[in-house]
Amino acid sequence: VQLQASGGGLVQAGGSLRLSCAASGQTQYTMGWFRQAPGKEREFVAVISVGGGSLYYANAVKGRFTISRDNAKNSVYLQMNSLKPEDTAVYYCTASSTRDALTSLRIRLTPSRYDYWGQGTQVTVSS
Repeated sequence: VQLQASGGGLVQAGGSLRLSCAASGQTQYTMGWFRQAPGKEREFVAVISVGGGSLYYANAVKGRFTISRDNAKNSVYLQMNSLKPEDTAVYYCTASSTRDALTSLRIRLTPSRYDYWGQGTQVTVSS
């Protein structure tokens, strides 16, 4: 599986961006987003099940970000609203061949438990 993320950019605080991730090959994967700010570890943002019925978010983005997917287009999205300067990071799309990230918080938060990664897209929020 190859993942291609896009949609990043520069936005003012309070603004919105929509990230997209196109997946090649089969789409029967749990999909998610992580982010990594300079000097910090990669951190979990959101995850969604194959059918889209199970969604989980990091507390820092809950209520502002929405993850969704369109399996017909082999794509997953991250709608980011009310952006804050602390949301500035490279955002990575990821995929897992299991449901473990949906049933285990520890696995959900651990980057090494995901199988595939995109190249990342930069999001910069100015104050």
